[in-house]
Amino acid sequence: QVQLVESGGGLVQPGGSLRLSCAASGSIFFSMSVMGWYRQAPGKQRELVAAISSGGSTNYADSVKGRFTISRDNAKNTVYLQMNTLKPEDTAVYYCNAVYGSTVLWNWGQGTQVTVSS
Repeated sequence: QVQLVESGGGLVQPGGSLRLSCAASGSIFFSMSVMGWYRQAPGKQRELVAAISSGGSTNYADSVKGRFTISRDNAKNTVYLQMNTLKPEDTAVYYCNAVYGSTVLWNWGQGTQVTVSS
């Protein structure tokens, strides 16, 4: 059973930065998986904001392109999300998971709350 543990969220002012981490335990397939960061704002559906392939290719939602950077460390089974120039509309609970088409491979973790507010 894979366990995902997200961390690094918090309260930040507009224009600020945060770095999120997600550690996956129990999976021998992490290094082969496309990993994604998702977010869910209150009253909205969860959306994929960034993804990284096993080879390091990345894709971003238009709303975060140029501001967020996804990376991974396969030796540590960990994926990161560097978030810069944060905006109030980035406020959400952020989750990671292995991307599998329009769905995900593993159970969701608890997520980490990001709040952008002055």
